Amino acid sequence: MAHILPPFRADHVGSFLRTEKIANARNLFNKNLISKEELTKIEDEEIALLVEAEKKNGLKAVTDGEFRRAFWHLDFLAGLDGIEHIGAKNWSTHFEGVQPKAETVRIAGKVGFSESHPFVEAFDRIKKIAGDTLVKYTIPSPSMLYQICVVRTKDYEPIELYKNNDEQLFNDIAQAWIDCANILYKHGCRYLQIDDTSWGEFCSTEKTALYSGYGRDLKKVQEEYVKVINKIVAAKPKDLTLTMHICRGNFRSTWFSSGGYEPVAELLFGHCNVDGFFLEYDSDRAGDFKPLRFIKDQTVVLGLITSKFPELEDKEAVKARIKEASEYVPLEHLCLSTQCGFSSTEEGNVLSHEQQWAKIRLVVEIAKEVWADA
Repeated sequence: MAHILPPFRADHVGSFLRTEKIANARNLFNKNLISKEELTKIEDEEIALLVEAEKKNGLKAVTDGEFRRAFWHLDFLAGLDGIEHIGAKNWSTHFEGVQPKAETVRIAGKVGFSESHPFVEAFDRIKKIAGDTLVKYTIPSPSMLYQICVVRTKDYEPIELYKNNDEQLFNDIAQAWIDCANILYKHGCRYLQIDDTSWGEFCSTEKTALYSGYGRDLKKVQEEYVKVINKIVAAKPKDLTLTMHICRGNFRSTWFSSGGYEPVAELLFGHCNVDGFFLEYDSDRAGDFKPLRFIKDQTVVLGLITSKFPELEDKEAVKARIKEASEYVPLEHLCLSTQCGFSSTEEGNVLSHEQQWAKIRLVVEIAKEVWADA
């Protein structure tokens, strides 16, 4: 029997290197040299080619590669009701090396999600392009809105609605993502992934010391993040698979946080009711597999293949690590993927398109050799 429900034995995180046509078109659009309609037409054409490549290289669920976005998260967050997209002096967190464009968002009104959000139309387009193939749709985790606007902001000043009322803010954030999940479901979405770098930051002693210095009660923040996600899980349709991808930063093959999952494992793995976790495990910065002992009955997708560098991992070494992880999570509850996407921002990681697909094929090949139902 084939493994027919997501996450799949060979899965992926979602973003792919932008093609030259996409990059050129976005550049022309940003300079007001082509219309929105012309940009969308080029995006549709390039995404159709991407979908064929995803299927050809063995993936069972396809994404639009995040080709319509500049960032994995800001485009979605900026489209929410009550959120303003603004420039910034610096990126909201420091990468080890080259830095992304300094942009951010702020809470300017009541947070909400409406059907006019541009990601709804973007989903309709990838759904039409994919046809009968399952679409995996990726959006940032609700935690990211609070993390960027509040936790990482040294001088956060809440608007009047949320002044001394974090409970209202978390309720509104939860409702926005509940509405998003249900609207996307109505449009045909059955596989939704929320991407989250906040938990990677909470694994970092450097980051937690910094945010605690801003006066943040990080234990309470983490508990609220789990509550919000569990509200979404409880309110979503039962046949909508909801997974969480945890990352420590991915921009031009760099990173911004380091540390194993142990500091957050009991709360996150033991109490967060998502269907599966996509976990970064491609370097020593992610620590060992021992924190997986808190996993209940969720699927764990091991991100053992790096998307940051072109060198291919040794198959037998990857298989050995899967076996090691199976000491904490049964093999039938494990899957394999890259640790992150290939292009969390439109600039992309430092590898070629062919090297990107070689990584995907490696994931698929190893999965078929490890799991009989792959």
